[in-house]
Amino acid sequence: MKKMLKGIAASDGIAAAKAYMLVQPDLSFSETSIDDSEAEIKRLDDAVEASKSELELIKQKATENLGEEEAQVFEAHLTILADPELLGQIKDKIKNDKVNAEAALKSVTDMFIEMFEAMTDNAYMQERAGDIRDVTKRIMSHLLGVTLPNPALIQEEVIIVAHDLTPSDTAQLDRNYVKGFITDIGGRTSHSAIMSRTLEIPAVVGSGSATTDIQEGEMVIIDGINGDALVDPTDAELADYKQKAAEFAAQKEEWARLKDAKSVSADGKEVLLGANIGTPDDVLGANDNGAEAVGLFRSEFLYMNSNELPTEDEQYEAYKAALEGMNGKQVVVRTMDIGGDKELPYLPLPEEQNPFLGYRAIRICLNRQDIFRTQLRALLRASKYGRLAIMFPMIATVQEFKDAKAIFEEEKANLVASGVEVSDDIQVGMMMEIPAAAMIADKLAKYADFFSIGTNDLIQYSMAADRGNERVSYLYQPYNPSILRLIKNIIDASHKEGKWTGMCGEMAGDQIAVPLLLGLGLDEFSMSATSILKTRSLIKKLDSKEMKELADKAVSDCETVDEVVSLVKEFTK
Repeated sequence: MKKMLKGIAASDGIAAAKAYMLVQPDLSFSETSIDDSEAEIKRLDDAVEASKSELELIKQKATENLGEEEAQVFEAHLTILADPELLGQIKDKIKNDKVNAEAALKSVTDMFIEMFEAMTDNAYMQERAGDIRDVTKRIMSHLLGVTLPNPALIQEEVIIVAHDLTPSDTAQLDRNYVKGFITDIGGRTSHSAIMSRTLEIPAVVGSGSATTDIQEGEMVIIDGINGDALVDPTDAELADYKQKAAEFAAQKEEWARLKDAKSVSADGKEVLLGANIGTPDDVLGANDNGAEAVGLFRSEFLYMNSNELPTEDEQYEAYKAALEGMNGKQVVVRTMDIGGDKELPYLPLPEEQNPFLGYRAIRICLNRQDIFRTQLRALLRASKYGRLAIMFPMIATVQEFKDAKAIFEEEKANLVASGVEVSDDIQVGMMMEIPAAAMIADKLAKYADFFSIGTNDLIQYSMAADRGNERVSYLYQPYNPSILRLIKNIIDASHKEGKWTGMCGEMAGDQIAVPLLLGLGLDEFSMSATSILKTRSLIKKLDSKEMKELADKAVSDCETVDEVVSLVKEFTK
């Protein structure tokens, strides 16, 4: 039966394809007594062989889509499936305790998982616990006759339907087949939304009920422009959406003519439009969309897409590739921003009641200087291949910035002393994402070469509202006058010291926010690459002096978000 789902437009575009349910199946079972141990062992052997065949195919696909290194995790899983000790203990339990294969599998693997997790002094061995957990889930699925979703194995055009998508989920998606996705939860700043824009596929997030209202294989239309999804459409509705898709494609062609144009307002004020990237491979999309810089290289993806801490040489190659790929345009690299909702299985962090307010980002780096110094050396070595800028995330105090900068200077001096060529023109700045830092921007501007406003965190910290919590999502208000005042304070403080301010949060590409940010004097707007040309087109229609008047009114006169939005529409109609 036809259903219309409403959500949040996360990534522009329109697509139609069959639904692929990226939903974890129910793997619950009951322990039962058995009489025929050999038959039960055969069930186990069959499930193990099926798991091996599946993993071989997944490994092959992962190698093609992600590269040899990323596929190594599946080699580790295959090794576990061939472990005679593990399988032997499961079979012994079936024989000796006369229990079904499911119960024996869970009992033995739980013991191994607990053993490995207890090895707190060995991160590599701790990681094996996660591998065993994944392998157990795969064997169990075959014993129970249910299918595990394997996004890496998708070989036809689909719309992904999920409760949410993690960065590792999206890393497995092949753009040739995945035409769009819809999730139950999330907003425009959730990782799934950000990754959809990086992948340049239409997406609707925060639908509330996609995984219950859509069935596997149903035809789904995703409208990432308006935030709608239509399930089981008629032929007439499919034709209507195809027309809309054609109109959007024509609009994109018009924007594409601005690829090599400067980002200049109607009255001649020039700003910089940059791209946010996660890997060096994203540089191609940045250049194709007319990026004038990389305003944010999320270096944590080098850590998240690895089975262990990336080496200095591995990081050096990644930074070098990004710098060379941007052909002399500035590349701003954010140092490792792990913590909060970004975890590394091989770098266990303490359990915290409020991880977003805890041990993360620069706080880890200043504590684990071995990790931090490795990254800084890699960056410094790569700096000769382009125009590098480095920024530290989650800076809250002047002392934190001074400490981080001092470590940078030490590593730079050590490399120069050892004869390594290092650029003399590296700007070192900081993320402005903590309200306390925004309030002393005038002090920090004396030491930082630039600021980059991370609005995603700045807003949630200012409003005391978790941006991933649906119950308080109404408080995630980028146009709130309080947020605009913080942004103004940051920009004004940097300009007073002759420094520049960029923005790398999702607000930078928001079409309501852009006129306000232009009026507030923002120097650099960095966003998902697919938003650049649309934003350049908008800026060319705006008069910066009029937008300054708009921003001043919004900051001084408006009390609510609705008032700000109405004011923007009045000034830009």
